[in-house]
Amino acid sequence: MMKLIAPETTLETSRLLLEPLMASHAIHMYRQLQDERLYQFIPQEPPISLQVLQTRYRALSSRLSPDGQEAWLNWAFRLRAGTYIGTLEATVYANQRAAIAYMIFPPFWQQGYAKEGCLRLLNHVFNDYQVNIVAAEIDTRNVASIKLIKSLGFKHVSTKENADFFKGCVSHEYRYECMSSPSSLTHLPVR
Repeated sequence: MMKLIAPETTLETSRLLLEPLMASHAIHMYRQLQDERLYQFIPQEPPISLQVLQTRYRALSSRLSPDGQEAWLNWAFRLRAGTYIGTLEATVYANQRAAIAYMIFPPFWQQGYAKEGCLRLLNHVFNDYQVNIVAAEIDTRNVASIKLIKSLGFKHVSTKENADFFKGCVSHEYRYECMSSPSSLTHLPVR
């Protein structure tokens, strides 16, 4: 059984609060999640109803996979002023590895929030969960996400051709990995 570490603790940065995802977040996120631009490079579609999103968030709020072998760490993150700007997630595996993903709402793109939130998430999984490798898989067409992950210290390790087929197109994926806590974590004040 995976041991959860402070699963209900809000993580903080100078500008952001990363709140452990709960069903109650759905009402704050649903409208923003309808923006089609969020789904250009992933096979998902916008949630079909607020109730569907609440059900999904309720399941994720368990913080553990059904078999208890993976930590499912999901956050709704917002500006300290109160506006929700996206979601962050990390899946921590028993072999001291993790995978991360993120979704930033379009009005908040290109303002450094994604990097700030991801740095705090990485700090948490490297230091508190003692992982030694964090991975991210990104559609090869997603230039902004590739730029972000490289800025976090991740290195390209492989390319998977024909990784998926969705929205009428074949998708190829890059796999990036970060093998230790990025040095840039030290440049960000953590509360």
